[in-house]
Amino acid sequence: MPAYNTIAFHADRCDMCGACMTACAQAKSASDSPRRARIEVLADGAGSFGLAMCRQCADPECVQCCPAAALRKDAETGIVEWDHDRCVNCLLCTVACSYAGISLDEAVGHVVKCDHCGGDPACVRACKTGALEYLTTARIYNEVGALEDLFVPGLAGCQGCNTELLMRHTLRRVGPNTVLAAPPGCVPGMGAVGYNGMTGTKVPVFHPLLTNTAPMLAGIKRFYKRKGREVTALALAGDGGAADVGFQSLSGAAERGEEMLFLVIDNEGYMNTGMQRSSCTPYGAWTTTTPVGRESPGKSQDAKNLPLLMVGHRCAYVATASAAFMTDFYAKLDHALEASRHGFAYLHVYSPCTTGWRFPSRQNIEVARKAVESNFVMLWEYSPEAGLRLTHPIDDPAPVKEYLEAVGKYRHLTPGQIAHIEHHIADNVAAIKRQATAPL
Repeated sequence: MPAYNTIAFHADRCDMCGACMTACAQAKSASDSPRRARIEVLADGAGSFGLAMCRQCADPECVQCCPAAALRKDAETGIVEWDHDRCVNCLLCTVACSYAGISLDEAVGHVVKCDHCGGDPACVRACKTGALEYLTTARIYNEVGALEDLFVPGLAGCQGCNTELLMRHTLRRVGPNTVLAAPPGCVPGMGAVGYNGMTGTKVPVFHPLLTNTAPMLAGIKRFYKRKGREVTALALAGDGGAADVGFQSLSGAAERGEEMLFLVIDNEGYMNTGMQRSSCTPYGAWTTTTPVGRESPGKSQDAKNLPLLMVGHRCAYVATASAAFMTDFYAKLDHALEASRHGFAYLHVYSPCTTGWRFPSRQNIEVARKAVESNFVMLWEYSPEAGLRLTHPIDDPAPVKEYLEAVGKYRHLTPGQIAHIEHHIADNVAAIKRQATAPL
């Protein structure tokens, strides 16, 4: 059964402005009256909000109870469609719907319901607080859900490991015609390279040193090309192996334009060997080598902006991504894969670590989302031809304190440290936006 796009409602962001209802009424009824809308935000008087709107149910009660077969679920789009010519105005569908998603419009004398505006919902466009969101991640499931998972079951990652999620998504999309490099870190540490002579992947995989991942992978790519075979040369590296001891070889491969896809899973430290700091660890963070106590307030330096350094190499493609925004990640993975056919492609994915960052595993994706929504992490892509472009701009960011409070390694921060982080984020946002608007 295919997956479908949907409109999500975030009640905590709703301010009851009514813009969504007005936009819906204008789009569907050429009216400014919210009473003509096919969506309604409801308040219970205690500060909680609900949404009356068609959920496009998988097994719609309205369809089952319609005696005239005027309602049907479109198998391709997932929309529950209403047929004016068949409807007998019995209104049984309005009783059957648990979400008040189909109702009588007295002005026209028949029922009306949401149809997602053909894939561009007017209500979502009108919502300025982000309370309504059009989720299109169904495309990922429909496109890659049937593809083989090229990592074996039973990898020994921590509970709720975000890195394992990214590994499986990446290799499934890249496909079996791949040679994988996994330098020391969480990727091989959970058994991806294997144990006792048995590998954890279904593609050729090798375990380079931290210092030589890129050149070893480049040599393998050149060997295959000499044999007349095109393969994808893929590295799954951690931030420590890329930004620190491995940076010299990474920089050299980028400068030479080696044809590979180098993907960095940035969990802001050396998590596999004891949660030590890396140069990508942010200011103020607790790690085992930047402890918190009377003499140490956490890391005293700001994080290295490795993706921007890679832009300076004029790679064929550079992008940042997050597991909380998988549609964005998959689009960039496709772009990076294509760029790796003719040059060096670099993809930097921010990956919260439930163990090293000290938060419950069930909150992994929420922590990743808060990082982006507060501009602690910015999502963008770059190519020499198109320059730098923001792919998920945050014009009204959430307070960075909301993100910091969700992550245990920041719970010791003083007001002065938080102010330093806020100032650093503002500088980073300004720098990225300058590059995004600069002429090519």
